Amino acid sequence: MSCVKTLKEKGLKLTPQRMLIVDIIHEARGHLTAEEIIRHVQAKMPGVNKSTIYRTLDLLENYGCVYKSETGEGFIYHHSEEGHHHHLVCSKCGRTIKCDEDLFTPLKDLLEEKYNFNADFKHIVMSGLCEKCRNSN
Repeated sequence: MSCVKTLKEKGLKLTPQRMLIVDIIHEARGHLTAEEIIRHVQAKMPGVNKSTIYRTLDLLENYGCVYKSETGEGFIYHHSEEGHHHHLVCSKCGRTIKCDEDLFTPLKDLLEEKYNFNADFKHIVMSGLCEKCRNSN
């Protein structure tokens, strides 16, 4: 279901600012930080307050339109239609490796079985050291 349809069904107003933010995230090829989204929005619509953008990002996350993940340096956002995937981020050089959604399936199953806990693995960002940085020590 598209984000616009979701927002309409929930009775939320599709303000020009909200539509612009949705479009920017949808058109992005990859992930965007909040600051990148702010720069894109303010370039196309000067005067839009940062707090409006942050509130809209929270709203979009709450309604499942975007996924927000913490990277250690801040948050990144991506459109939910991209699907679930995960990242391994090198804490030394910053290299990011995209991982398949099913990577954490065994852990998810184990948590369910052992603790009766249904973990939410929509978008995991895990830090560590990449092969190059590990070998350079």
